[in-house]
Amino acid sequence: MTKRDYYEILGVTRNASEEEIKKTYRRLAMKHHPDRNANDKVSEEKFKQIKEAYEVLSDSRRRAAYDQFGHAGVEGTGGFGGGASGMNFTDIFGDIFGDIFGGGRGGSGPQRGSDLYYTLEITLEDAVFGKTAEITIPTLAACVECHGSGARPGTSPVTCSNCSGYGQIRMQQGFFSVQQTCPTCYGKGRVVQTPCLNCHGRGRTKQNKKLSVKIPQGVDTGDRIRLSGEGESGESGAMSGDLYIQIQVQPHPLFERDGKNLYCEVPISFIIAALGGELEVPALHGRVKLKIPPETQTSKVFRIKGMGVPSVRGGDQGDLMCRVQIETPVNLTAKQKDLLTQFEKTISVNNKHNPKSSSWFDKVKKFFEDMKL
Repeated sequence: MTKRDYYEILGVTRNASEEEIKKTYRRLAMKHHPDRNANDKVSEEKFKQIKEAYEVLSDSRRRAAYDQFGHAGVEGTGGFGGGASGMNFTDIFGDIFGDIFGGGRGGSGPQRGSDLYYTLEITLEDAVFGKTAEITIPTLAACVECHGSGARPGTSPVTCSNCSGYGQIRMQQGFFSVQQTCPTCYGKGRVVQTPCLNCHGRGRTKQNKKLSVKIPQGVDTGDRIRLSGEGESGESGAMSGDLYIQIQVQPHPLFERDGKNLYCEVPISFIIAALGGELEVPALHGRVKLKIPPETQTSKVFRIKGMGVPSVRGGDQGDLMCRVQIETPVNLTAKQKDLLTQFEKTISVNNKHNPKSSSWFDKVKKFFEDMKL
């Protein structure tokens, strides 16, 4: 029976690069793999043809012979059953099998330690000025007796005899191979024959670790500080994970924060609001003077520059925003009430003293007149 052209089987041109041939082979092999096409004889036959074509075209020497002499140039040097090809077909097949089943090449080795997360509550003052905080975290740290190896002092882990230290074993099943984690060393590549008495061969023990954390100026709720290598220790001396400090800024009795700015409610009397004046207001940096101009209305916001929060990334510092609230006097005496009544009479003769009230009443009057239409 006449064999099909290998380039035609893979669907590539005769001047295709090695990378193009490999990429095309992977895609076709995954598509027609028997484990993806159970009981499909057509796909199984295509898979065999794809494999045979790739074995020839991926080897530069055999490809040159095939280009010059056709199938006659490569007969007896490999074919479907494998043979003299210089490439390691099980390696490329291991890549494809890993794509299908989630496996991978080579041993996984000792596992990196897990990352840890810690929520740190700080005051607004600490967020503005920065500080160094002392924290204690429970973690798995390297055993002090075996220094993380898991082996009793004076001994060492030995190379796993089942996988020869690769952490993975490969089994041939017919025309394809299966790669899986070594069941003896669980992917570590080494075996502890004489376990440490302190950690029982695990290489790690539960400990409370004390750390100093530098809180930079300007941090806010939701910001994270990463401490590299301060997470859980890795297995058998592998790299430690990281520690992430999650910042939570506590509410403040006087200030509310909005980005780099601080907001503060400042109550003033209606006398100061009408005549103007000067008063002291609090700031995280100390007391500051706030000048109130005459005829100030309630909810007016005054900005005091540079009294807010510094940016954690540098740049200008935020401002302090003082929002005044006019306070209505309470517990008035009869004399005070009489004085206010006389004052009200003096300003009610025209509308120039209460422009907002006059405008509002005009709108209300028009509203009711429109309702009658």
